[in-house]
Amino acid sequence: PGCLLAQFLSYLGACDRLLKQGYEEGQVEEAMEMFQYSEKKAAEFLHLLAQFNDMGFQQNEIKEVLLLCGNQKEKALEELVMK
Repeated sequence: PGCLLAQFLSYLGACDRLLKQGYEEGQVEEAMEMFQYSEKKAAEFLHLLAQFNDMGFQQNEIKEVLLLCGNQKEKALEELVMK
């Protein structure tokens, strides 16, 4: 049980840090789940999602492309532009 608690507290800490960067709670939770609770990968994903969103791409398309491309910015951008 101690291990589970440590994982949960780690998850909460990661979510808290991402929320403090200005990301929405729903997006943070979704990103953490998508990347098996890897804060680093979730943060990369959220950063790129916001960037591509600002460029005018649709959020559902961005998510799909980022997952397919493994958060590789250039590759994801190429895919989005071709859609």
